[in-house]
Amino acid sequence: MHTLDHVVLGSTFLISLLFGVVMHRTQFCTMGSVADIVNFGDWTRMRMWLLAIATATLGTTWLAASGQIDLARSIYTSPDITWLAALVGGVLFGIGMVLASGCGSKTLVRLGGGSLKALVVFVMLGLGAYATLRGITAEPRVYLLDPVALHLAGTQDLPSLLARHTSWSARAWLLLLGDGAGWGLAAWALWAREGRDSRLLLGGLGIGALVVALWWISGHLGYVAEDPRTLQSTFVGTEGNHLESFTFVAPLASTLNWLLLYSDSSNVLNIGIVSVFGVVAGAALHALATRRFRWEGLSGVEDTANHMVGGLLMGIGGVTALGCTIGQGITGVSTLSPTSWLALASIIAGGVIGVRYQAWRVERSA
Repeated sequence: MHTLDHVVLGSTFLISLLFGVVMHRTQFCTMGSVADIVNFGDWTRMRMWLLAIATATLGTTWLAASGQIDLARSIYTSPDITWLAALVGGVLFGIGMVLASGCGSKTLVRLGGGSLKALVVFVMLGLGAYATLRGITAEPRVYLLDPVALHLAGTQDLPSLLARHTSWSARAWLLLLGDGAGWGLAAWALWAREGRDSRLLLGGLGIGALVVALWWISGHLGYVAEDPRTLQSTFVGTEGNHLESFTFVAPLASTLNWLLLYSDSSNVLNIGIVSVFGVVAGAALHALATRRFRWEGLSGVEDTANHMVGGLLMGIGGVTALGCTIGQGITGVSTLSPTSWLALASIIAGGVIGVRYQAWRVERSA
């Protein structure tokens, strides 16, 4: 078990390193894609993001259909569709990512590239996420938002949901819906000429494939049917004993906790924490190799306030919505979870609100 834990975490670090390299190389950015559409009507970066969703969905569908991973053991397919939390949390996260100049994953990439702004966002996001997991802002989440949900008899992923009401099996629905959504999104993303640009292809295919790779590492490589210590099944290297892939809200809180309580023997590394370090390291290596590493600081009081508030909103909103633009927008959506699709739509809506707010601020100051 000790050796397997090292293999899982080592593999996660390498995958996350590549994730950071690809994001920095291609300028993969959800906030930027929303801003491009609102401000200029340019869908190029949105096509990259949708290609990543398509790739992740196709790969995850294949892993689940072939029995290599069990998506019922992920947080995204629980029996409760927490629609209000997804709506509120998604909008808060979307607004926050605009104020903070990028989402959680982009914050780590910018940090690796030398941005001290991103360091401020990292800390504030981690604090907001930790408070919403276990602290003061957890109260409204737990007692006001999470209880407003649709309670299902089984897992909420669409294939299982439809299988319970039709004669088709969950696997048949998984292949139909997963392949249909994946190939449909891929076709739309690649239809226009700009969608076939090499940078877009690397970003979309690369990010999507790495999400699938981490699903396999946590859900197949790290799965033990009977842990000799507990005699129960376990997912080695995970924090909540469930298979997982990339997400960048709760892991930032866990990373802060690990750094602050490093000497506590019960405070150990997990996939989420290692993925944070890996993305920063990958972005830093690529920035140094391409001579794009630049120190960047905050420009004034308003800039500081925007990034601090944006980080807090992302931490609070991301935990409330169970993920970020990567965690829900790609990883969660790849499970065909209705809550993930709702959270994704809410994040985009929040991003549009944030971009329009910033445009209003510029016009007002002018």
